[in-house]
Amino acid sequence: QVQLVESGGGLVQAGESLRLSCAPSASILLVNTMGWYRQAPGKQRELVATITTGGSTNYADSVKGRFTISRDNAKKMVFLQMNSLKPEDTAVYYCNFATLGHRHYWGQGTQVTVSS
Repeated sequence: QVQLVESGGGLVQAGESLRLSCAPSASILLVNTMGWYRQAPGKQRELVATITTGGSTNYADSVKGRFTISRDNAKKMVFLQMNSLKPEDTAVYYCNFATLGHRHYWGQGTQVTVSS
């Protein structure tokens, strides 16, 4: 079964940066939108950012101007550059692929912890 594999999480101090990466364990056909979501302890999973095949992006208000999503269509990878991290960004970050057939793939998640 195809899974998404995230990497790049870790423990950083407030103001520092991290870059998350996500790749599929095997080929996924007809990938359309790629995205990042996060879930903090005791909270629901929330959208962080998405990017379409054509490069259109959408960001949560809380990360606009600090996070940048990008993708490599040839390698079917998605990235999240996170700058000026804040303690409230602490969460498990999940990547998501949505296909043209509306099938969704998720990763296992990578922990991002920002200390004050």
